[in-house]
Order: sequence, then structure tokens, then C-alpha cells
Amino acid sequence: MRTRVLCRRRRSPLCRRSDVVEEWTALAVAVLLCVVAPLVGVAAARWAHGEARATAEEQRADRHRVRAEVVERPARVRPSAQAGGRHVFRADVRWTEPGEGPRTAVARVPANARPGDVVHVWFDSRGRDVPPPVDDASVWQYGLGMGAGAAGGTAAVVLLAHRAVRGAAMRRRLAEWERGWARTGPEWTHRGV
Repeated sequence: MRTRVLCRRRRSPLCRRSDVVEEWTALAVAVLLCVVAPLVGVAAARWAHGEARATAEEQRADRHRVRAEVVERPARVRPSAQAGGRHVFRADVRWTEPGEGPRTAVARVPANARPGDVVHVWFDSRGRDVPPPVDDASVWQYGLGMGAGAAGGTAAVVLLAHRAVRGAAMRRRLAEWERGWARTGPEWTHRGV
């Protein structure tokens, strides 16, 4: 149906080539926004979800949770990139490993922890204090966020390109009208005679 409309307008003496280009561009933009942008978003979401899930599984295999007792009052440590830019509270904690006996280490604890409180802390295979592994909700959130960002970015690029084509078509149309008026204007205004 759209093709018939375009063909009918092409036969009109008022329809210029720039009008036809602009109409076909609008049709292409509609297809890109309705089909391509969502497909790009879905592909990016699937890729990001797979990457995040692999990272989460790697963290779950490497990290283990320990139920420990806080030995001293927590001290606030400067913000770090690993903590997401937030202040981290650390304190000495003590726990008993099965078959190894009691152990102590400095670990992340809640800000309101007091000596004697029992907290859950996470350690990696090397015995370093680490944040808990990424949970499934965060994996999904990351994947959906990346997909939405990719779809939005694709739509923005398509719309910017459409705006550029419309601007070029308008400049060309105005130049054509100016040339046409330069030819017919003197006949109507009787200034050139």
C-alpha cells in the first residue's frame, strides 16, 4: 500500500526527487526502529547475560561464605573501586574451619557490627576477603540494562541519520524552489521586464 502512495505522488508535477527520497527514508527508519533496534537489543542482552552468568558461576566456584564472630569494632576504610565507590567497614573476625581449627582475618563487616556479633563474610580460594558472588537478579538486571542500552543506542543512531537526511532533503528542496522562483518570479511580479 505504501508503494502505491509513493508511485502516485511521483506522477505529481509538484513532487520532487527530494520528496521521494525523504519518504523512502521515513519508511526505512520505521523498519529499522521496529525491527532492527529490538533485534540489536535482544542480541546484546543475550550476550551480556551470558557473560554475567559465566562471571557469577566463576565467582560462586571460587568464593565461600564463612560464619564468623567479630573480634574488634569495625573501622571505616576509604572508598574503593572494588566496593563500588562506597565506604567499606572492616574488622578482625574469627571462625573455625572444619579440620583446620580457629582462624582470624580482617574482613568486610556491616557498619553496625559490634564485637561478639556473628556475621557472614566471603573469602576466595586464596583466603582474601571478597564481596559476595553476583546473584541471579543482578545478572538479569545487567543483561536487560545492556539490551535496553543497545536498542536505545541503535534507535538514536537511526533517528540522527534520519534527521541528517531530512535536513539535506530540505536544503535541496529549498534550493530547487529558489531556482524555480528565480525563473518564474519575474513573470509574476513584472520586475524583470
